[in-house]
Amino acid sequence: MIKIENVTKVFGRTVAVDGLNLTIKAGEVFGLLGPNGAGKTTTLKMLAGLLIPTAGTMTVDGHDVQKKPIAAKRIIGFVPDKPFIYEKLSGKEFLEFVREVFRVNSDPSVMERQKALIRMFMLEGWMDELVESYSHGMRQKLIITSALTHNPKALIIDEPMVGLDALGMRQVKGLFRELAAGGATVLVSTHTMAVAQEVCDRIAILNKGRIAAMGTMEELAATAHMRGEDLETIFLKLTEPGYQAGD
Repeated sequence: MIKIENVTKVFGRTVAVDGLNLTIKAGEVFGLLGPNGAGKTTTLKMLAGLLIPTAGTMTVDGHDVQKKPIAAKRIIGFVPDKPFIYEKLSGKEFLEFVREVFRVNSDPSVMERQKALIRMFMLEGWMDELVESYSHGMRQKLIITSALTHNPKALIIDEPMVGLDALGMRQVKGLFRELAAGGATVLVSTHTMAVAQEVCDRIAILNKGRIAAMGTMEELAATAHMRGEDLETIFLKLTEPGYQAGD
């Protein structure tokens, strides 16, 4: 579903992403982890078409993100780390705007899907209120709802749990697994190790723009020679200064 081949991104003299190669399957929840400045957000923004790679190619379901950006964006749902919402629109107006962008305003299945998410996130009583009155968590729920408007084949989401309460976090984790079970791909970047450990089928750990390790929890633990440890402990070992694979 998602293929990243030899992708590099350079900002001035800074190499944010360095020769990245990654293949993510349909029906998979894939975690992209790393310390601050590792290149996670840059990678997601390139996949979403918001940044242009300095070198390399990215495809989503066979569509080259740079050569066929509209075709790729039609099947991507993207939630950035700092989502933008027009604050002078109501929640209902914002969702209508997003439906119009994807040209699905007349699709009854889209309306039903949005209504189900609004009910699940308990936003029904807020749909006529301006977004400027929403809490951070409510905005996050609204933007996730909007990202799923067009039933994307790939959901790309950066820090999904920011601002969410315990129930919201549980709902979003369940939503990720539900999407994957339906054949969609979920690519999630997060600093919340417990969430990644719980919901991700595989995880790639980025460090200084390169993959330090990748695989299932068991495979990551084997790479770090730390079988039985939690993801946070493994992550800290794999990203510590001077660490080399096989140490």
